Amino acid sequence: MDQALLFPALATMLALAIYFAQSIYVGIARKKYSIKAPRTTGNEAFERVFRVHYNTLEQLPVFLIPLWFFALLVSPLYAGWLGLAWSLGRIGYMYGYYQSAEKRNSYGSALSYLASLILIVGSLWEIISGLL
Repeated sequence: MDQALLFPALATMLALAIYFAQSIYVGIARKKYSIKAPRTTGNEAFERVFRVHYNTLEQLPVFLIPLWFFALLVSPLYAGWLGLAWSLGRIGYMYGYYQSAEKRNSYGSALSYLASLILIVGSLWEIISGLL
């Protein structure tokens, strides 16, 4: 593997580790709040934990696909930094939302959305420029 791609690879694995940790926490919360599968409602605290996990799942393809296009077409170094920013944002989003639903729209969510937006726009720019 090209040495330069190790940084976005690390960012990818960190994002997946965060998602994996969230899935474990959903299992712990199920026990703590007595929410038996397949139920996903019944306790507001559990529902926030579940939504963090599910929202991260929803965001992963929007993040991971552009991350790798950006790494290959623009810069693996910047892709890696944006990937780390995305993960830090998801962690901030997670801790905010665990506290209250109102705290989900925090700096953490803004950081992860901004990182994804830069990855998408940068990748699209390079693809369209290459086609023209």
